[in-house]
Amino acid sequence: MLRSTAVFLTKLITGTRPVWQGCDPSCKALRVYFANHGSHLDFATLWAALPAEARERTRPVAAADYWNKNGFTRGVACGLFHALLIPREGITRKDNPITRMAAALREGESLILFPEGTRSPDGAVADFKSGLWHLAAAVPEAELVPVYLQNLNRILPKGHYLPIPLLSTVVFGKPIQLLEKEPKAAFLTRTRQALLSLVPGPAV
Repeated sequence: MLRSTAVFLTKLITGTRPVWQGCDPSCKALRVYFANHGSHLDFATLWAALPAEARERTRPVAAADYWNKNGFTRGVACGLFHALLIPREGITRKDNPITRMAAALREGESLILFPEGTRSPDGAVADFKSGLWHLAAAVPEAELVPVYLQNLNRILPKGHYLPIPLLSTVVFGKPIQLLEKEPKAAFLTRTRQALLSLVPGPAV
C-alpha cells in the first residue's frame, strides 16, 4: 500500500510521462538503468515510471551518507524504495560498492544508478565516473539502459525543499552492453553519449 502511494504521489508531483525509445518496458531482462542526476526526486521518479512488475525487482542505488542521516530518511530509502545504500567515502575492499551492486544483480535485481556521482547544479550532464564501467565488467550479461530525466532539476532544484509545479518526462533509450575489451574511457564516453542522445532538442 505504501509503495503504491509513493508511486501515485511521485507521479502527481512530477507529472511524469515515461517514453520508451528502442527499449521494451515489459522486458524481464536484468538491467542497470543509468540516468542523469539533478534532483532528490530522480530515483523515485525513474522507479515510479517503470512498469509495476519491473519496479518490484528494481533497486535504486543511493548514497549512504545522505540517506543514513536519520531513521526517517533511511526508512524511506530502504523500507519504501528498497534502495541499495552505498558509501561514497572511506571505501574498503570489504565494503566495495561495485561488489555489492554486482551481488544484487546476480540475485536477479535490476538497479537504478547515476554515473555522474552527484547532482548537477544546472542540469548539464557531467562526465561519468568509472563505477558504471566496473559494474558492466563485473556483470556483463546485464543490459545497460540510458535514461534521461527531463525537468527534475527544475521541479526540485538542489538546495530546495518544495517542488515547483512542472511536468517531467522519463525517456528510456536502447539497451547497450560493454563491448569485448572496450577501454574504460571509450565506454564511459559512449554511455554518456547514449544518454545525451535522449535529450529533446540539441544535446549538450
